Amino acid sequence: MDHNNSNTSEFKEKVVNLGKVTKVVKGGRNFRWSALVVVGNENGQVGVGLGKAAEVTEAIRKGVEDAKKNIINVPMVGTTIPHEIIGKYGAGEVLLKPAAEGTGVIAGGPVRAVIELSGIRDIRTKSLRSNNPINMVRATIDGLTSLMTAEKVSKLRGKTVEEILE
Repeated sequence: MDHNNSNTSEFKEKVVNLGKVTKVVKGGRNFRWSALVVVGNENGQVGVGLGKAAEVTEAIRKGVEDAKKNIINVPMVGTTIPHEIIGKYGAGEVLLKPAAEGTGVIAGGPVRAVIELSGIRDIRTKSLRSNNPINMVRATIDGLTSLMTAEKVSKLRGKTVEEILE
């Protein structure tokens, strides 16, 4: 589903949610589409975007563009995340828990898309509050952004990695 083949090759895209909005006017109904898109290179980089347009394809294209502007780097330890965290966005809350190798991705729809495209292979997640796809995806991104590796923490606190991991 690549639209412009210049720099999109490394990123995979996934449409998480297509919303149809209907506005009833004098002459009938007007439809517009909103597309929630996740892009990622399955190697620690992932982004989320929202595109809105009168056509589905156009909405998806805008979503992809928007997602590429908001790419974050995900800190990983092996195939999972460094520690447990709760990501929040609006009413969406998502619990992310590290899991042993071979566990696989245990996650519901919208969260799964973000996790898979970020390249995390083993993780357990639980959506805690709102199941609105947009808020769930944003909450997942918030959680992944807030993750800290031992190296990062040690820099912040001015200690060695070994001290932190005790």
